[in-house]
Amino acid sequence: MSSRLKALFYYITARLLLAPIMLWAIASVVFLLMRATPGDPIDAILGPRAPEEVKVALREQVGLTGSLFSQYWGYMQDLLHFNLGKSISTREQTVWQIIKNFFPATAELAIYALIVALVVGLTVGIIAALRPNTKWDVGGRLFGIITYSLPLFWVGMILQLVFSVQLGWLPIGTRFPASVDPPVQVFGLYTIDALLKSDWKNFWTSIQYLILPATSLGIVISGIFERIVRVNLRQTLQSDYVEAAKARGIKPSAILFNHALKNAMIPVVTILGLTLASMLGGAVLTEVTFSWPGLANRLFEAIVGRDYPVVQGIVVFFAIIVTIASILVDIVNAWIDPRIRY
Repeated sequence: MSSRLKALFYYITARLLLAPIMLWAIASVVFLLMRATPGDPIDAILGPRAPEEVKVALREQVGLTGSLFSQYWGYMQDLLHFNLGKSISTREQTVWQIIKNFFPATAELAIYALIVALVVGLTVGIIAALRPNTKWDVGGRLFGIITYSLPLFWVGMILQLVFSVQLGWLPIGTRFPASVDPPVQVFGLYTIDALLKSDWKNFWTSIQYLILPATSLGIVISGIFERIVRVNLRQTLQSDYVEAAKARGIKPSAILFNHALKNAMIPVVTILGLTLASMLGGAVLTEVTFSWPGLANRLFEAIVGRDYPVVQGIVVFFAIIVTIASILVDIVNAWIDPRIRY
């Protein structure tokens, strides 16, 4: 085994060993924060006038009896057995069932929003880098600053006002019309399921309902990619090997795509893990704004209803996704970039 592969192996092993510690810390913080907030979740669900014996029975059922430490110990034991508990509000549905039912909608929204972010961000960043100190460069800088600072819910409401209320081109919210049967479920992603069944009518309907939420989330995140690509591509275009390629008479397009852009894209791969975390956080605001029936919207409802197990379970599930994505991105980045040493 070469020294580079050995170093990469040690790095991956270290990240994998640290991942459970990170997840434990996140789960512990969420557990303590939910119990530090004022109010009683049992009262929020049953109402303050419910009989005391009913409240006590529900507390015992959902594991809210005993000291804080005993509750924490039981919660950690359940996590070790991959048991996220049951919803307090429904009393029957497990958190895993909620994740199974609602996560495909969030995943589909995140995928299309990431496509929008990459296409818009990379396009604006490349144009700005190729025309330094011009109006295109200034416009690219302003685009990156403005999109990064825009409130996500405000962008969503503006898009709804313009394209749904004023122009009537697109649906104002939700995922699919209530009067129409959704595509036959395969993966739970409506567009993919419709394509697999060659159901072009439902595919187009799904796209129509996806355009506004995916665009609002994608535009806000695209500023991250624009700034990274613009800075790194400009530095790459000024490097010695690019100047040498120009001196050898290589076409500018070949220099851009075969040399400069390939190296400038490495930081984009690095930032994908952090972007995923931003998208999951932004998905909460997007799904609430557009009444999108995803897991992030369900998380918001659980927070409002003080449904402890659902909040804890969904946050831990999101943390697992972000942790795995960050590790995979680091591995891919270390593999494709020979300059990285660990």
